[in-house]
Amino acid sequence: MRKQVLSILVENTPALLSHVAGLFSRRGFNIDSISAGVTSNPNVTRITIVTSGDEQILEQIEKQVAKLCDVIHVQILDPDKSVTRELMMVKIQAHDTDRQSIISITEIFHGKVVDVTKDSMIIEVTGKQGKIDSFLDMLQDYKILELARTGLTGLTRGSEDVYHVG
Repeated sequence: MRKQVLSILVENTPALLSHVAGLFSRRGFNIDSISAGVTSNPNVTRITIVTSGDEQILEQIEKQVAKLCDVIHVQILDPDKSVTRELMMVKIQAHDTDRQSIISITEIFHGKVVDVTKDSMIIEVTGKQGKIDSFLDMLQDYKILELARTGLTGLTRGSEDVYHVG
């Protein structure tokens, strides 16, 4: 089993996300993460899906997604030829005595403290999934109250693989 990142350009229509996710559900394909957002063209949405499977399954996923009527373009994001990132926000129980050590860990990972209350802190970290996982490992001594991760999003490097949507 290996992971694959798909960048899918779709027509920005109602229920487009459920349409794409429904394909995965009907076929029994796995979605490790999914993120979606409008592109520079308000009529087009980019969906980034991280999926996993053997070579045959990954090939089937790519072919089946490309056949969907709302899909404009499907591209596999090769790790060596693309830039991918994930955003995580984590709320940590933090009393006065804990704050400085949490801030130190956050700075090492180039994160940001985005909220502080008398008993908690919310930290934002952006980066590759491995960086986010390592940050969470460093927080093992603290109580995590809530956690939200966006899933991967990404683009290919350079300009030769750009798919222009009019």
